[in-house]
Amino acid sequence: MDWLRAPAAQQGRAIMAGLLDPIDQSEAYLAAIKAHPYAGRIYARVTDVRARSESVAAHDRAKLELRRGLLDGVAISWKDNIDSGGTVTEAGSRLLEGRVPRKDAIVLARAARQGTICLGKTHMTELAFSGLGLNPNTATPPNALDPDLAPGGSSSGAAVSVALGLAAAAIGSDTGGSLRVPAAWNDLVGFKPSHDSLPEKGVVPLCRKFDIVGPIARTVEDCAELFALMSGTKAADLRGADIAGRRLMVLDGVPFADAEEGPVAAFENAVDRLARAGAQIQRVPSDWVAKAMPLSAALFAPEAYGIWRAQIEDAPELMWKPILDRFRSGADVSASDYVAAWESLVRIRRKWIKEVASAHDAILLPTVPILPPNAARLMEDEAEFVRANLLTLRNTRIGNLLGLPVCTLPTGHPACGISIMGHAGRDGHLLHVAAGAEAALAVA
Repeated sequence: MDWLRAPAAQQGRAIMAGLLDPIDQSEAYLAAIKAHPYAGRIYARVTDVRARSESVAAHDRAKLELRRGLLDGVAISWKDNIDSGGTVTEAGSRLLEGRVPRKDAIVLARAARQGTICLGKTHMTELAFSGLGLNPNTATPPNALDPDLAPGGSSSGAAVSVALGLAAAAIGSDTGGSLRVPAAWNDLVGFKPSHDSLPEKGVVPLCRKFDIVGPIARTVEDCAELFALMSGTKAADLRGADIAGRRLMVLDGVPFADAEEGPVAAFENAVDRLARAGAQIQRVPSDWVAKAMPLSAALFAPEAYGIWRAQIEDAPELMWKPILDRFRSGADVSASDYVAAWESLVRIRRKWIKEVASAHDAILLPTVPILPPNAARLMEDEAEFVRANLLTLRNTRIGNLLGLPVCTLPTGHPACGISIMGHAGRDGHLLHVAAGAEAALAVA
C-alpha cells in the first residue's frame, strides 16, 4: 500500500486502527518532499518543525485513544495565501516578500485543533489572479501528468502536492476557479464551498465578494471531512450516496462554446455513465448564465484593483506583466458601473434559483473547456496567455458568479473534469450528490 497516495480519510482510519503512525507518515511525507526533484516548485516553504511537533501530539493522542476526529494525524498542505503563524506567507507575490503573520488563519487554526498536520505552504499564482498556475516571480509547479504543461491555478502547488504524493490533501482558495481548475488538470477532486460558508480572516484577499477557501483531495469524502474541520461543523454523512434517481441538468450553451474536443468527449462519456447508473439527465441552456458572464469584467478586476492598488502602484515593477495588467484593468470600471453590475447579478441569482436550479438536484458542465496548455508557450506569448486564461476560467466562473458550491470530479480521461454545481448554502447536499456521482464513475 502506497500510503503517501492514499486518500486522507483512509489514512485517518488506518491511524485509528493502529496500522499507520502519524509520526512515521509525516516523516515519510517530509522525506518525499525533500527527495522530489520538483519540490522547490511545489512547496514555497516546508514547515518541518511544526509538522514534527504536530505529528508527535497526534501520535500521543492515538496511543491514548483520544483522537479528535477522522483526520487527526493526517498531513496536508496549505496554499501560500493562508496565514500560518510565524511562517512567511507571501501569496505568491514579491509585493508581500518576507510577510510573517502573527497567527494562523481561522481555517488553519480550526484544522490544527482537530489534529491535522501542516506540512507547509504551496506555491500559487501571483495574488491568486490567474487560472493557469504560472508564476515566474516565485515558481511554477509542474503539471503532475506532464511537467511541460500548465498546472492550473491559482492553487497550483496545492493540487500538485496531492497528485504527486507530497501531501494527503491540500487547502487552497477559489475566486473564479482556483480550486477546480488545478484539481481537474491534475485528476483530483476539488470542492468550492458556498460563498461565506467559511471564515476568511487570515486569508490574503483577491476579491472578497467571491473569495472562498476549500479542499483539493483524492475523494469527495476527503473534501467533506476537510470542509467540516474548517467550518467547525459535522461532516456530511455520505454513506449510501447514490446517483440513481437524482435529477441532473446538463448546462448547455456557454460551457461548450470554443471548447476543445477532449474535455467535451470526456464530459459526455461521464454523463452517459451517470445516466446508466440511474441519474435523470436533462439538457437545458440558461439565458441567465449568458447574461451573468459579461458582468465579470465589471466585478472581479475592479474589486481586486481596489484592494491592491496602493501596493501595486508603489512597486509595479515587482509584478509579472500579465498579472499586473489584469489588476489594472479594474481601474477602467466606474463605481456606478460596478454597483450596477452587482445589482444585475443579484437579480440573475434570484432568477436562477426560481427558474432553473429549483427543478434539479445539481447542474453538470465540463470543469475546464480546454486541456492544459504548454507552459513555456504561455510564458512566451502574452496574447496566448490572456486567451487561454480567460477560456480556462470561463466555466468555473459560473459557479462563483451564481454563488454556488461546486465539486469537480475526475472523469477517467486525463486532465478532464466534470463539475457538479449545487444550491447556495446546501453544501452537504451537493457533497452527497457528488459522492454518488463519484461512485458511479468509478464502476461504470
